[in-house]
Amino acid sequence: MKKALLTTLALALGLCWSSLALAATPQEVVDLAKSASKFYQEKGQEAAIAAVGDKNGPFVKGELYIFMGSMDKMELVAHPMSPQLLAKDLTPLKDVKGKLFFVEFRNIARDKGAGWTEYWWPKPGEKEASPKASYILKSIDGKFYFGCGAYGIDAKTAEAQAK
Repeated sequence: MKKALLTTLALALGLCWSSLALAATPQEVVDLAKSASKFYQEKGQEAAIAAVGDKNGPFVKGELYIFMGSMDKMELVAHPMSPQLLAKDLTPLKDVKGKLFFVEFRNIARDKGAGWTEYWWPKPGEKEASPKASYILKSIDGKFYFGCGAYGIDAKTAEAQAK
């Protein structure tokens, strides 16, 4: 009995540790957003939209992916996981807590150039929303912003670490 209990406990701890090891870090989130911005700068708008929108493309890394939004229209131009969000006015879209998070994405890019925010969004394959933190980065020419988010990251801590 003791052996079975210890084996179960060891297995449970191993699963917990492995899930922590797989969780994205704030630096990985920032690095992926910066790489998308650099790609845009080097390859141009059409290439960036195609690459960001490709769920098998260079800007999907495990649980992380880039989305790309327009600065002048409140809409996404590329999203590899939720193409149904493209070319729609996202101004009124709220999370389950009432936050206008797409407005906040654009405001972070416009007002600060880059930064973190938190909101609630369903994990892939789930219907219930979970807390998520995203890093937003304005493109060099100011026409777009790139976002990358992860579950299990505290935006305030990530922002403080970046300073």
